[in-house]
Amino acid sequence: MVDVHKLYEEWLRDFQNDPETCEDLKSIAGNENEIQDRFYTGLSFGTAGMRGVLGAGTNRMNRYNVRRATKGLARYLLESPETAGRGVVIAYDSRRYSREFALDTALVLCREGVPAYLFDALRPVPILSYAVRHLGAIAGVVITASHNPPQYNGYKVYGEDGAQLGPEAADKVTSFISRLSYTEAEIMDEAEARAKGLLKIIGDREVDDDYMKDIKTLCIQPDLLEKEGSRLSIVYTPLHGSGNVPVRRMLREIGITQVSVVKEQELPDPNFSTLKVPNPEDPAAFVLAEKLADEKHANVIFATDPDCDRLGVAVRGHDGVFHLLTGNQIGCLLLEYILSTMKKQNRLPENGAAVKSIVSTSLANRICEHYGVTMFETLTGFKFIGEKIQQFQDSGSHTFLFGFEESYGFLSSTFVRDKDGVNASLLISEAAAACEAEGKTLYDRMQEIFSTYGYYVEKVVSKTLPGMDGLSRMKEIMKNLRENPPVELAGLKVTAVRDYLSGLRTENGESSPTGLPSSDVLYYELEKGNWVCVRPSGTEPKIKLYVNSNAPDKKEAEALNEQLRESAEALLK
Repeated sequence: MVDVHKLYEEWLRDFQNDPETCEDLKSIAGNENEIQDRFYTGLSFGTAGMRGVLGAGTNRMNRYNVRRATKGLARYLLESPETAGRGVVIAYDSRRYSREFALDTALVLCREGVPAYLFDALRPVPILSYAVRHLGAIAGVVITASHNPPQYNGYKVYGEDGAQLGPEAADKVTSFISRLSYTEAEIMDEAEARAKGLLKIIGDREVDDDYMKDIKTLCIQPDLLEKEGSRLSIVYTPLHGSGNVPVRRMLREIGITQVSVVKEQELPDPNFSTLKVPNPEDPAAFVLAEKLADEKHANVIFATDPDCDRLGVAVRGHDGVFHLLTGNQIGCLLLEYILSTMKKQNRLPENGAAVKSIVSTSLANRICEHYGVTMFETLTGFKFIGEKIQQFQDSGSHTFLFGFEESYGFLSSTFVRDKDGVNASLLISEAAAACEAEGKTLYDRMQEIFSTYGYYVEKVVSKTLPGMDGLSRMKEIMKNLRENPPVELAGLKVTAVRDYLSGLRTENGESSPTGLPSSDVLYYELEKGNWVCVRPSGTEPKIKLYVNSNAPDKKEAEALNEQLRESAEALLK
């Protein structure tokens, strides 16, 4: 068992020359619960890297955790010295200590002999992903906690393909990190790193211009944008994050000139003082934007999160009220727009493919079926969509058209391998312009999709299990579900069970492979195309329920979803 008090005293001793760390540690002296929480474990390095509350301690985000993780990454890369020399690209967003953590990351790499390319200012995740491929680097790191509350920060690692590290690579990095103490990782002096050519600063045009040039090739109807772009009125909020510059530049360059930005949320603010959480899934994030949209008579609002990999969208309905779309609805709007437009243009490829996560809506499958496009499903995590893109390119089997996750991540390019809020902003703007040309809105288009394919409702329910007991409780719940699987939910028979941990799908006593990597996820297929999925979060102390229902009309679909949620939540008690 971990001796938390011993670790606490060791940190006071080892970092006595760091006044900020010592002051933070001394402030919790005698607070047993706080000391326990900060030192009972180390901040885990999973497939999405590290993420945690800022502060001193092994279970907190701080420069020593960042340095230790970076030295572990360097040792992993240096297993192949000839490729490690290609360097690591580092980006950061507007969160507290993001710039400091990014510089520490660069200087630890330099100390280990690995070149570092550090952006000179905030950059979104998609530009980092693009830069890794564009510069021929061996890896990338971005300092961000995405849409978490202000007290969080994080550290995400990307492979040479521009996608987040896969499970096997992440496990190897973790093994190197676990062998290191918190004092072993040292930094090189910045001036020395620059003088030796190990630290290279990426300026405001070196990557951005090429990224923007490539982004604009994703326009499906550039002529439409030339004609309608100046008429479309849009309200945009970057939620104090890194999307402000690239999103506005992209919109301007594709011809959308009536873009009103929420001034209170325009500039970087590590406290996110206008928000409880900088999350474009949260209706509260749109309050200021809706007020501005009413003033500007705009029918569409979108928001990007601090690292600009996610996009949230609100559209004005017939009642004049704004409706916040779900990630699934945005994904289906964009998928329908891309496929229907390409079909009209007679350029929909015969081997066209879309990709979504297993917990994303089945409505997307219906849309793909309608257009003769193959839908592939992956585990949760956009890195798996990135892997699919690479598989398509390597084999030539399919042409990638679009990928999305219900958690507000979208992509239509192949030169970025993660969620791209700039790409998504372009597509939603173009789709809105297409609607405008027909005298419609995006709200109208969403209703048309439901009318064509049926009404789908998707809800995510999270059960938070914090503290030392949280992890064990999550394991206990999943173990119990495997030993005692439900036979029905809300009166609907469970027709098949997919256990992604064992890799088997079982139906009528017969099992077959799921075809996906092992993951602690249970998926219950129900009658009439409904389903429920249970998944422990990989980044937060939560267990998540994904509940999907469908019916011919909204009222029936929503009532069924409510019944399924109640039945599914009972499984977690």
